[in-house]
Amino acid sequence: MLTVQEAFQLILDTVKPAAPVQCSLFEATHCVLAEGTVSDLNVPPFDKALMDGFAVSSSDLPEGKATLNILETIFAGSVPTHSLQVGQTSQIMTGAPLPEGADAVVQIEHCQINEEQQTVQIETSPVAPGKNMLHRASVLEIGAPVIEAGTLLRPQEIGALAETGSPRVSVRCPPRISILATGDELVPPEETPRAGQIRNSNEVMLNSQILQSHARPVPLGIARDERTDLSKKIQAGLKNDFLLLSGGVSAGTLDLVPSELEAAGVKQVFHKVNLKPGKPLWFGILEREEQSPCYIFGLPGNPVSSMVCFDLFVRTAIRQFMGFPSPKPAPIQARLGADFHSRGDRPTYHLAQVEWESGEAVVTPLKTMGSADLRSTVTANGVALFPTGNQLYQSGLKVDTFLW
Repeated sequence: MLTVQEAFQLILDTVKPAAPVQCSLFEATHCVLAEGTVSDLNVPPFDKALMDGFAVSSSDLPEGKATLNILETIFAGSVPTHSLQVGQTSQIMTGAPLPEGADAVVQIEHCQINEEQQTVQIETSPVAPGKNMLHRASVLEIGAPVIEAGTLLRPQEIGALAETGSPRVSVRCPPRISILATGDELVPPEETPRAGQIRNSNEVMLNSQILQSHARPVPLGIARDERTDLSKKIQAGLKNDFLLLSGGVSAGTLDLVPSELEAAGVKQVFHKVNLKPGKPLWFGILEREEQSPCYIFGLPGNPVSSMVCFDLFVRTAIRQFMGFPSPKPAPIQARLGADFHSRGDRPTYHLAQVEWESGEAVVTPLKTMGSADLRSTVTANGVALFPTGNQLYQSGLKVDTFLW
């Protein structure tokens, strides 16, 4: 049986980053940049006012008080037509370029305009050079790096790319991920279960986890524990970049998923990992002639096991596919907030609540009834890792913790 680290390595060795594609910034959100970008201009391209007021020379206002002659009004998008001399100023709007001779802006609230005499009386604190303005190229110089390859493109990155002359970018797009829950006991969430039945919580839960991973879910519903139905729905799921199956990967009589995947041409990479919860985890690959491979995960049917396995292993595969530079989950060191007695023959990723006290992470393992106790996950925002064995971990001890 594989260790968790061995499973991670096999996933990283198997999953290949998606081929880069060119797209517009309107299509690039939640994609990962495949090639870094540089700025095609200085940012800002000119000395820029940060608020409405008057462009001044700070030497005219050493005490913050003066009456100055108004030359013109400078709007955003216009160009100053006069340079400032001693005792002169120009009214200026937010975002407009400062005129030559100006090195500061006094906000309009500290200014009293005399329209007849075309003067302004300023009363404020002493004005220092650079007040309420940005100098040319103070944010970025032309040719400077803007966004590095491997960066997830959020709204702020999209805006920065637009500002710096990259209207089209090379990206790796999020995968489309099929979700297929298996089991005769399952009914849709909107139905009332009869005797022996349960609602299909895993499908909607995995759908949400996929969206949180910036990927694109494709729910396929429920496959019954019968080969014809299971085979048909597996074939549909294999048309996308990933296929997640929930349930049917253990050793029971009706655990048909591994054999049906094999019949569909899927090559098993590994089956079973030494962790709790999630031991039955299955992973494989389908090579396809005219398109990139499909990567398949068989997740345990118990919801907590499915959730934890997704967060550790499926998310790693998604990040590898999208070209993140560090796909594996990175633990933080968190201090135990209370004593905790861990028991188990496998390393345990225990549901936990992480809080921050004076900048330090404090983790409290939560009471849970096991892998079927989905309710216990509601107050969790991570898992704490405890090694194999029966041991009391005392309050204050630092443990590896994975945030959700």
